Amino acid sequence: MKTQSTFRRTLLGLAAAACLPLSVWAQAYPSKPITLLVPFPPGGPTDLVARVLAKKMSEQMGQSIVIDNKPGANGNIAAVAAAKAPADGYTVLYNTSSITLSPALYKNLAYDVQRDLAPVALTAVVPLALVVNPGVPVNNVREFIAYAKANPGKLSYGSAGNGNVTHLAAFQLVRHHDIDATHVPYRGSAPADVDLVAGQIQFMTDTINSVMPFVKEKRLKLLAVTTSQRMSLFPDVPTLSETVMPGFEAGAWQGIMVPVNTPKAVVQRLNAEINKALQSAEVKERLALQGAEPLGSTSEEYGAYVKKELARWAAVVKATGVTLE
Repeated sequence: MKTQSTFRRTLLGLAAAACLPLSVWAQAYPSKPITLLVPFPPGGPTDLVARVLAKKMSEQMGQSIVIDNKPGANGNIAAVAAAKAPADGYTVLYNTSSITLSPALYKNLAYDVQRDLAPVALTAVVPLALVVNPGVPVNNVREFIAYAKANPGKLSYGSAGNGNVTHLAAFQLVRHHDIDATHVPYRGSAPADVDLVAGQIQFMTDTINSVMPFVKEKRLKLLAVTTSQRMSLFPDVPTLSETVMPGFEAGAWQGIMVPVNTPKAVVQRLNAEINKALQSAEVKERLALQGAEPLGSTSEEYGAYVKKELARWAAVVKATGVTLE
């Protein structure tokens, strides 16, 4: 009888918990460490930004946020892990713009970004920069376009890999101006930057934090950035939009997503903590050192942005003809 009574009380307790309003769940969350899945290796540009944000959020929430790096397949390994995780707010995905490229690039994805994941917030963007080897006799974007068009088939541009945003941004520039140049894909930005400095390739649209050291050492020329407005780090460097591609904007943007069906109150709590962290002077300063610009958004705004980017990059990828297994 005692066992039955205990069992009955347990059932009643579970039923009562199920009826609790979402606000109560949010107040109790988080009650244990949160795992933040990062789809790229430790020490890379995405990982560094994720760690800055995770540290501040951990301080704010009074709970540990553990970084779990799951690199590979252009971010898809981490995305699949997030999509299959319990929808309780304790497994969070630190995604990048690659999540909107993959549906167009890969024939068989093991997840659907809109069906299996829920947007929480945009976090930051690492702008791309149009850089050239110093041996290319140009000093601004317009001179570069003129030189490239006057030398068809003689220029090569690198990227961090086929279908990577560093490839697709350069492809759009080349296509927009009908430039005859050869694409050379690399396994990441680092080897591409080395060859660019050495003159094996002539230009590239790479993340600003990857090329910044070479620019400061005058081993590369920085001609333009891909943000909609000029960067505070390089106020004298124009954007592609204001010079040769009106309305153009591209960058390695980042955000946070959770498994679909994560309680709305938990999503709202995470969103509030992300936006609060992004507003802190400490986080802004640390992101600026990496060339990253803080963003922030509501979950609805981020969802709309993802939908827009999916359509945008699907058209670009179709034009390149690139497909990946």
